[in-house]
Amino acid sequence: MTAPRPMRADARRNYERILVTAREAFREHGPDAPLDDIARRASVGAGTLYRHFPTRETLIEAVYRDDIETLSSAAHRLLEEHEPAEALELWMREQVAFVLHKRGLAATLKAAMDRDSETFAACKTLINDAAAVLLSRAQESGAIRDDVRPRDLLLLGHGVGVAAEGSDETAERLLTVLLDGLRRPKP
Repeated sequence: MTAPRPMRADARRNYERILVTAREAFREHGPDAPLDDIARRASVGAGTLYRHFPTRETLIEAVYRDDIETLSSAAHRLLEEHEPAEALELWMREQVAFVLHKRGLAATLKAAMDRDSETFAACKTLINDAAAVLLSRAQESGAIRDDVRPRDLLLLGHGVGVAAEGSDETAERLLTVLLDGLRRPKP
C-alpha cells in the first residue's frame, strides 16, 4: 500500500481553516452545526469541505483527534524542554486547562463518535501513551511516587477540571494540591 500524497499548501490551509471553524461551530451549536455554515465561515466552498470531510462524522472525529494530538504532542515537547517532573507538572496544567475550557466540546464530540471507531481508539492510545511517558520519566528521576499509574494522571486531571466548574483559580488551587500529592515523600 502506498502512502497518501502530502497535501498541497492551499489544501492544507483549507483543511486547517475548516477544523478551526468546525471546532468553534461545534462549541456554539453542538455536533449538529450546519456544515454549509461551517464551510461559509471557513471561506471555502461546500465541495472543499466535503472533499476533506466526506461526512459529518469524519469532521467531528478530525476535530476531536486534532485536540487530542495537540495535548499528546505537548507531553513530548515538554519533556524535551524541561526536567521530567516539571514537564509532568506543566502537562498536567495543560490537561486541566483542556478539561476546564473544552470539556463541553470534548464531551459533545465524544458522544457523537462511535466508541468503537478507529479514531476513538487512536486518541485513547495517544493520550494514554503521553501520560505514560511523562510519568515514567518523572518516576525514574525520583520526583514522583512509584505507586502512581498513567491512568491516574488522566483521571485526576479530568477530576480537577470538572470540579473547578470553570474557575481557573479553583483549578489552580486543586491542581497544586494534586501535584503535591504526586511527589515522592521526603525520607
